[in-house]
Amino acid sequence: MRKIISFMHISLDGFVAGPNGEMDWIKVDEEIFDYIGKRIGEGDTALYGRVTYQMMENYWPTAGDEPTASKHDIEHSKWYNKAHKVVLSKTMKDADLTNTTIISDNLSDSINEIKQQAGEDILLFGSPTATHSLIQQNLIDGYWLFVNPIILGRGIPLFVDIKDKIKLKLLTTRQFTCGVTELNYTVNRQ
Repeated sequence: MRKIISFMHISLDGFVAGPNGEMDWIKVDEEIFDYIGKRIGEGDTALYGRVTYQMMENYWPTAGDEPTASKHDIEHSKWYNKAHKVVLSKTMKDADLTNTTIISDNLSDSINEIKQQAGEDILLFGSPTATHSLIQQNLIDGYWLFVNPIILGRGIPLFVDIKDKIKLKLLTTRQFTCGVTELNYTVNRQ
């Protein structure tokens, strides 16, 4: 069965964005891009909330075609255009969307159906609201967190309204030169 892995940059105090959605505090560089690119390249499905999907859709389809495109832009644009996209939204319709599935209701049943299909792990990119919904229904199987060396003090937290403890098992860690630390957890359902 496929797993849903939440991929997030996070502040040391647990925020995934500033109070107004700011992400200018996130540290990324070629070392991180190369590392993340290898893992993402193994996947075939991306899961987004509506806001993140629209942000991605406005950039990635053509990012690799730009004359000033970086290696990361070229590689991720190719991957993005091949990957199946799943979007959690109550307002979007999927009539004209290529290689995209919209889930607007029956979240648990719809996600579990996708998990049963053949394929690789499903990477949940950013999307704090979608992540909160999936956490509340116990649908996330792992957390791939990139802890940035900053304390924001306030913002959009990764974990809210947790009803039951979520036990995790640490799979890997990695320290990057820029000070970001990767923490890769699987949810321990036993």
